[in-house]
Amino acid sequence: MIGLDGVRKDTARAVVEASSHWREDQLACWKNACEKETLPRAKWAMENFIKNAEAADRNHSALCDDTGTPHPFLEIGDEAVIPPGLLAAIEEGIRDGLNDLPARPMGVKGNELERISQCRGMYEEPGMLMPAPTQIRRIPGSKIRLTVLMLGGGPEIRSKTQPIFHMHSLDHVIDEMIKWAVPQVAKLGCQPCTLSFGLGRTACEASSLSLEAMKDGRYDVQSEIEQRITDAVNSSGIGPIGLGGRSSVLATFIKIGNMRASGFRVVSMRPNCCMEIRKGSCEWETKEGGAV
Repeated sequence: MIGLDGVRKDTARAVVEASSHWREDQLACWKNACEKETLPRAKWAMENFIKNAEAADRNHSALCDDTGTPHPFLEIGDEAVIPPGLLAAIEEGIRDGLNDLPARPMGVKGNELERISQCRGMYEEPGMLMPAPTQIRRIPGSKIRLTVLMLGGGPEIRSKTQPIFHMHSLDHVIDEMIKWAVPQVAKLGCQPCTLSFGLGRTACEASSLSLEAMKDGRYDVQSEIEQRITDAVNSSGIGPIGLGGRSSVLATFIKIGNMRASGFRVVSMRPNCCMEIRKGSCEWETKEGGAV
């Protein structure tokens, strides 16, 4: 059975990992894009981003000053035995991880109205930044898997969620997604980015699917549609931090949900900045005698 102390410690490690570490496929994608970059100033920017990431990984320090808001994503096996207090232990682990990093203090004091205006100031403790509501999916087996995504503020300014009237054409929907992406990537300022899209029936579902695309996406795996969007935005020549060049987007991740009979598809797009996608994970076996 899962030990809650172990859950808390593993979760804290996942937060630090997400905040300070590029995964192998992500780093390889960056280095490959940097090698192909022919514009000297763009190549210089990418080389320095890679150095920053390597230093963060070496020192277990934050990849970016905007250390982000934790978004927990929990996958629970159909045969899993869920111990009482699991969600509380995860929330405590996230707080520990933010303090261990340490993250930038960004938790806002006050009641729900006072938090809007930020009139009571901020907490000094990094861990007082509360995580976003936990998303939950079911998976086969008896394991419980947690992924924590650290989402910064800049991409939120350039994110977009709205319906696209599909015109009974997949190409039309994809072309509209590209039209959204180009100006938002250009305004982001922290290129090259990673685009994530969710397609669903409602704004809530599409946003959730966009987050799931970030969780599951790999930089060394691109579907035909994902590569089409990546190539199209890169052809705009925005380049690293807007300096021009070939590398505006490193990859595109798309998650498509169920659809309903209607004239539109709701699409949620997030242009994740150059230091994202930041994610860390851990899992636990819940069968009797299983390891934490």
